[in-house]
Amino acid sequence: MLASLLPALRELALPLRLRLWDGREMDLGPSPTVTLSLRDPNLITDLAHPSLDLLGSAYVEGRIDLDGPPLEIIQIGDTLASRLGQDTESAPQHLPHDKETDAQAISYHYDLSNDFYRLWLDRDMVYSCAYFETGQEDLEQAQQAKLRHLCRKLRLKPGERLLDVGCGWGGLARFAAREFGAQVFGITLSQAQLALARERAAAEGLQDRIRFELMDYRDLPQDERFDKIVSVGMFEHVGHANLPLYCQTLANAVRPGGLVMNHGITARHVDGRPVGHGAGEFIDRYVFPHGELPHLVKIGSCISEHGLEIVDVESLRLHYARTLSFWSERLEAQLDAARSLVPEKALRIWRIYLAGCAYGFRRNWINLHQILASKPLPDGSHELPWSRADLYR
Repeated sequence: MLASLLPALRELALPLRLRLWDGREMDLGPSPTVTLSLRDPNLITDLAHPSLDLLGSAYVEGRIDLDGPPLEIIQIGDTLASRLGQDTESAPQHLPHDKETDAQAISYHYDLSNDFYRLWLDRDMVYSCAYFETGQEDLEQAQQAKLRHLCRKLRLKPGERLLDVGCGWGGLARFAAREFGAQVFGITLSQAQLALARERAAAEGLQDRIRFELMDYRDLPQDERFDKIVSVGMFEHVGHANLPLYCQTLANAVRPGGLVMNHGITARHVDGRPVGHGAGEFIDRYVFPHGELPHLVKIGSCISEHGLEIVDVESLRLHYARTLSFWSERLEAQLDAARSLVPEKALRIWRIYLAGCAYGFRRNWINLHQILASKPLPDGSHELPWSRADLYR
């Protein structure tokens, strides 16, 4: 089988060295920058028609080793999958999303290790797309700019009640309380995130302005008590079937005249099916179980059907590609420390995931949108200024 596969691989002229289980090596193109070590001979048959899911799974499970710059590894993997693989775009799945299942999925991803995330995130541990005002910012500057951008879009004022849905480690909540004087209520399903969020708020003396709770969004009070709502990296976990409930819940929690900001990853196709030669299947299997990406049209229609008016939409796709590249580079620089914090299998998942997502966002396989909505006042008016000028002062 190897003899019949090698001509097809060499025809691609990739900068790839193949190392076999018996130690033999062969260069498949000029000046190899990546080495694929094949540890399982039975994988040869599958390599005749590879996908990114197959290659990623083989790496995670230790059937192959990969050495070289992560972004180049992903580029080579995508070329193999697109040139030798088969069409892997599958129909969208509509998965069940009950409270227990969602809590388990969130715990799997976010309760891995606070110290592991601390290795490669910024100092506030903001685990979402940064905002590059010029493209020259480092990660710390861009994440602070993102927090400011969100608060400005929400037109936060001192004393306003802000609901932070999926608050993570509390970076946005602390920023909103400290820089804008908001009273913040943050919810998460991650025990590890909750503990650190509370600890950091107390360390900054913000515990009188911020309250964090372990809570499912479906249990939020429906009494219009909040002036503003922000949801960052959250609706990806809701599921297609529950998007109407999610939007209705947020609409019922914000007062008339209030604003709701949804910041999240969106699908390329309207029906939400994954793209990327098997990349979506890999993420569902190893990274975000039960995650489902809605298209902008899907989440937009749900928002509009449940009492909210969309007033502003901004794509940050290339911002997320740059953010993920920063994360990948920072993790690669801390591999020895990472191995002391998480199992080798988990580290392999994250190395592939961060580099692969940076590549996927750059290639327009997926997008990210900030969607700002207003809950109209009884007479149909709202409280927004006439222009966006205030956002950029």
